[in-house]
Amino acid sequence: MVARVEGPVPSSASRGFYFGLPFRSLVSKLVLLLIIFCAVPVILYTQFREADAEKRFLLMESVREQGRVVAESLRPLLEQQEISSLPLLNDEVARFATDQTGVKILFRPVGEYGAESFFFVASQPTIAPTELTEERDRLVERGVFDNLAQSCWGELSMALRHRRPSGEEELLTSITPINTEAGCWAVITTHSTAEFLGTSIDQPYWKTIEVRIAAAIYFAMAIFTIGLFVSIWRGLMRFRYLARSIRTGTSGHISFGKQNRVPELAPVAEEFDRMTLALQDSAESIRLAAEDNAHAFKTPIAIMRQSLEPLRRLVEPEEVRGQRALDVLEVSIDRLDHLVAYARRLEETTAELLDPPRQRIGLTEMLERMLAAYADTFASRRLILDARLQPEISILAGEDLLETVLENVIDNAVEVSPDGSKIIVELRKVNDRAELSLLDRGPGVPHGELTRIFERYVSLRSQPVAGDTAADGGEGSPHMGIGLWIVRRNLQAIGGSVRAENRPDGGLAMVMRFPLAA
Repeated sequence: MVARVEGPVPSSASRGFYFGLPFRSLVSKLVLLLIIFCAVPVILYTQFREADAEKRFLLMESVREQGRVVAESLRPLLEQQEISSLPLLNDEVARFATDQTGVKILFRPVGEYGAESFFFVASQPTIAPTELTEERDRLVERGVFDNLAQSCWGELSMALRHRRPSGEEELLTSITPINTEAGCWAVITTHSTAEFLGTSIDQPYWKTIEVRIAAAIYFAMAIFTIGLFVSIWRGLMRFRYLARSIRTGTSGHISFGKQNRVPELAPVAEEFDRMTLALQDSAESIRLAAEDNAHAFKTPIAIMRQSLEPLRRLVEPEEVRGQRALDVLEVSIDRLDHLVAYARRLEETTAELLDPPRQRIGLTEMLERMLAAYADTFASRRLILDARLQPEISILAGEDLLETVLENVIDNAVEVSPDGSKIIVELRKVNDRAELSLLDRGPGVPHGELTRIFERYVSLRSQPVAGDTAADGGEGSPHMGIGLWIVRRNLQAIGGSVRAENRPDGGLAMVMRFPLAA
């Protein structure tokens, strides 16, 4: 036996095409875009932060040098300053302060120790007398005097953001200690310009206004781009769900054009609607052609069958060759009748695949009705029917389509069952499906043939014995090998499925699943 391969064998080019599909999908491109969106900010942030660090270093060197110049300019004045003239020092400090640069001078008398011993002597911009203690305490909390608490020695460079009691923010850039006979002086320089406060000095780089604005623009762009991908994907998913609902017959009169939300997909939606209408028209044409052809063939077949009767009366029983010829004609007419019936079924199955009919059908009631019609057949074979039907199960299908499925599986079960055996018909709900099982006590099917019996023109029924007219060439057998193929195709057309299983204690189980009606 030569195995028949279903469908074309993929070539190396087609295998390469399928291998490249993941890299062409919208999802893979969206994932790649997300990786880029995550990687680019990290790379740019690292580079810009390093550049900002260099800029900050140069800027701080400039302002610290400015603070040293101010402190050295005030050193002679502070070394000669008498305690009694301290209130006049504020006027001298005002000469070194500008709109951008401030100077604070604190003094700790000799013999005193600790950061709390410092008190304000002068400040530009000026600080209200009621705020001097609070200002000093804030400086102490920031650790400005930590290095001067024990010894009034060593210049300290710093970059501390400081908020004064008045609410204004400034940047402490340097503190220069000046040790005199009277005590320890601390000259603090500050800057309050946006040039410094808007930078990353004394704060993470990501807190700068430039980074925040850039991040907001970048994230807005990322959200917009991802939203564009998602909108296209959702449009395609709507098309997918509508195509599935059209295939399963649950769409009603909804079209692709009405489901579309993306203007660029409007031409595609229109073409899909035209294609759907064309398929529906083709299915209807095939149905009408199948019906017309069947009627056209049935009429001459019926005439030939009726003409055999007078011929039989004319041919004497002793005419062996004549009787043989009449038997051959009768078998050929039966064969032709079967071929016409199967041809009609094939065409109807093709039409139902293109445009499967959908209506709410009570499967329980239909099964009860059909099993009742088989009562005489069961009685003549002494077959025992065990019907276990769950009530009120409705499915979505076509009535003719469903009758064809049930007739084929019931006929198969009856024909293979030994006389006096039991046939079990069980119908129940399983999740969102209706499951129908027919269990017989026939010979079963070889394990390797369980899927082949649903293929076209495959029949495992025993052929007529040798010498029978129907056996010549095997063409006269009524088992054309398309019954179970039609069952599978019809069920696939309505979104169902079928499988065959050998029963452990002998026989075959045919299990079918149907989509439940909402």
